[in-house]
Amino acid sequence: MNPKKFIQMKLMWDRFCAAHPKFLNFLQAAAREPIGEGTVIEVKLKRPDGDCIASNMKITESDVELFQELKAMVANPYGQ
Repeated sequence: MNPKKFIQMKLMWDRFCAAHPKFLNFLQAAAREPIGEGTVIEVKLKRPDGDCIASNMKITESDVELFQELKAMVANPYGQ
C-alpha cells in the first residue's frame, strides 16, 4: 500500500473511531477470541425512513482463512 494512502486511511479510521466509539468497543470485544468456523455474523441496516434489512452468515473454514490473511495484511501493510 502506498504510504501516503496508508496515512490518509489511518486518519480517516481515527475520525471514524472517535465518531463511533461503541462500534470500536464492539470490534475489540469480537476480536478477543478468534472467529471460528460455525460462528454466525449478523448485520442489520436501519435507514432514517425506518426501512430495515438484515442478513447473517455462518463462517466456513475458507472464511476463517480469508480473515487470517486480512489480519496479517493489516498487521503488516507493507508486506515485509
